[in-house]
Amino acid sequence: MKSVRALLDPYDRTNDPEALKHRRSVAAKDEITAPWPQWLSPELVQVFERLGIRQPWLHQVQAADLIHAGKNTIISTGTASGKSLAYLMPALDLLFRARGSAMNDSEAQGAVLYICPTKALAADQLSAVEALQVPGVRACPYDGDTDQGTRAWARSHANFIFTNPDMLHRGILPNHPGWARFFKRLRYVVIDEAHSYRGVFGAHVANLMRRLRRICAHYGNEPVFIGASATSSDPEASFGRLIGAPASAVAHDFSASGELVIGLWEPPLSDRTGENGAPVRRTAIAESASILTDLMADHVRTIVFIKSRRGAETIASLTRKHLEKFAPELSVRLAAYRSGYLPGERREVERKLRSGELLGVTSTSALELGIDISGLDAVVVAGWPGTRASFFQQIGRAGRSGQDALAIFVAAEDPLDTYLVSHPEAIFDLGVEATVFDPQNKYVLSGHLCAAAQENPLRPEELEAFGPHTETLLDSLVQRGYLRRRPAGWFWTHPQHAAAMFSIRADGGGPVDIIDAETGALLGTMDSPQTHYQAHPGAIYVHQGASYHVEELDEQNHVVLVSRVNPDYYTTARDLTTVAIQEEERASKHHELQVFFGEVVVTTQVVSFQRKSIASNEVLSEEPLELEARDLHTKSVWFTLTEQRLLRAGLGVDQFPGALHAAEHAMIGLLPLVATSDRWDIGGVSTALHMDTGHPTIFVYDAQPGGAGFAERGFEQFTTWVRATRDAILACECSHGCPSCVQSPKCGNRNNPLDKGGAVLLLSAVLEDVQPRHHF
Repeated sequence: MKSVRALLDPYDRTNDPEALKHRRSVAAKDEITAPWPQWLSPELVQVFERLGIRQPWLHQVQAADLIHAGKNTIISTGTASGKSLAYLMPALDLLFRARGSAMNDSEAQGAVLYICPTKALAADQLSAVEALQVPGVRACPYDGDTDQGTRAWARSHANFIFTNPDMLHRGILPNHPGWARFFKRLRYVVIDEAHSYRGVFGAHVANLMRRLRRICAHYGNEPVFIGASATSSDPEASFGRLIGAPASAVAHDFSASGELVIGLWEPPLSDRTGENGAPVRRTAIAESASILTDLMADHVRTIVFIKSRRGAETIASLTRKHLEKFAPELSVRLAAYRSGYLPGERREVERKLRSGELLGVTSTSALELGIDISGLDAVVVAGWPGTRASFFQQIGRAGRSGQDALAIFVAAEDPLDTYLVSHPEAIFDLGVEATVFDPQNKYVLSGHLCAAAQENPLRPEELEAFGPHTETLLDSLVQRGYLRRRPAGWFWTHPQHAAAMFSIRADGGGPVDIIDAETGALLGTMDSPQTHYQAHPGAIYVHQGASYHVEELDEQNHVVLVSRVNPDYYTTARDLTTVAIQEEERASKHHELQVFFGEVVVTTQVVSFQRKSIASNEVLSEEPLELEARDLHTKSVWFTLTEQRLLRAGLGVDQFPGALHAAEHAMIGLLPLVATSDRWDIGGVSTALHMDTGHPTIFVYDAQPGGAGFAERGFEQFTTWVRATRDAILACECSHGCPSCVQSPKCGNRNNPLDKGGAVLLLSAVLEDVQPRHHF
């Protein structure tokens, strides 16, 4: 490939040389290796050396030694730093040494359980283990795609199981008597991509790990937990909170890497105007498609990451159209990859990507998670992925084979993206975030207590593992008829598995099937909470580049019927939201500013949707919807200022609504700077007079039942958050507010009223009132 500098140079000669806001070079570094551990079987050393590994890196040996010594360990190093080898050394050594044991000598043989967030990554790791052909290793998948015959064989014979949290939750733990042989022998539990377990999903997995440890103890066993994670803040504490037990961390990366050149790219303002006359930038989707087209034309193997399913599909579609004009032979070497695809589609894309048949891939974070893709030369990140940890994980996909590599971050129309391209130090000079999740979320914990009681009656001495509020929750579950209290403990009272009654990935309702109305084919799935926004009647649903019109949303039967169309527009839903305060849990007061954190009820109703031009983002039409309101019991941070304080800040009374509304939008956009969230994990409401506070108020809340930990992080980092929000608004070059600063893509009030200047005055008043030396 060209040198990475040459790849960036053409963009300096475009019509808008200011688009490249910042260039940063991460220098190549040499490796530091260490001898193979003395306890590792010589036969396994030969296996690894045949792969070309002359000696392991030092961090791999440090982690392997801790694991072999029986210590829970988290390996938190960079992408392509060989975290797999660190846990495979002790895991495969265990199984290799036990290969001569009798099949029924369960305690002597040992077993390994591998857990990761996605089926694709599990399949990738399984293939890698099978390719080693280590004697004594009987590896097997156990997930939703595994047939019944293979599942039966796995329960009876396998000693290295590859699964995901969903199958552990619904398929393995509730049926643990059938897994008794495996649980008696279980020595190592590997939790791959541990940094991805955040928010409500992280809280679910944390409680799932407590259930797993409890079942292992039932069979007289206490396995070692091993985490593999991208770099994160305080990995030792985060992993310990995830598994509910102390852990050690290996975080210094001694692997080699080529030079990585990173460009921060902001699409220019165009001549077009959007909502309320605000100037519109060229979208990150259109800009990324152009960059991908150029890179593919130069035969640079590239992956584009974007958060949304629709975005991944649209970038692929636009790029394909560009290539068909001058290089049609390359257009077939491009594919989209996202969750919601059927298993066969996912596996085919993964195979073509590894083989080199594909030159370009547009993907959601489904391919961020550790899948072994060597040979990629460039990564384009379309819109901030939510956290610095995810950003570095994504750009680390390039150059895995040791070659120099290129990464381009294309800013979306979002306050955080605007801030980051103007403040590169916030990306490169700050440490990565702590992984935020709350295992004590009562909406999460209640379901897991029911599942635990169904697996084995809960005894009083076991409650401590689930946290200090466990007994109170158990009393509530008894009153509601889910559990029965007996002297020996708490018992599940229903015939069905408790785990089947709730999902660990989404709130309520379970997955919804997307069905082609003409053929009856299952196109994909969608989480139930997304349907009001993405699968309402009239919505456009995109799958593998094909567009479908939603004909019917059948919530009772969990089905969405769609028909194939070819529109020149996409759709966005609009909602109305109110917030009622239930309980103040934390508070901090500063002059006429009061900041709170606590429990709220958010009532939301999707009331309409807009059709927007794909080419220009222009609003073409808006239609009403008749969908029921939904209540969300969650956690929020909120703050109030007195009217007098706003007047002294220079705001007129008529400016209050617009200033509060603009500040709320921008704060939602900037919360991911201090919490491991993205814009769609959180919501907000602002009002010039809230019925519960009696003052002008801004709420920013977690968009998950019981809270996800993000709003609380905002309370704790309030000053940093507010200052970054104000600076982001000031950094935006628009005059009166645009999607890059104070407009929101999901605003239920059509981004009206908004007052950009008023928001700056309001946030400045907040910062003036906060005591400089006070830490929240």
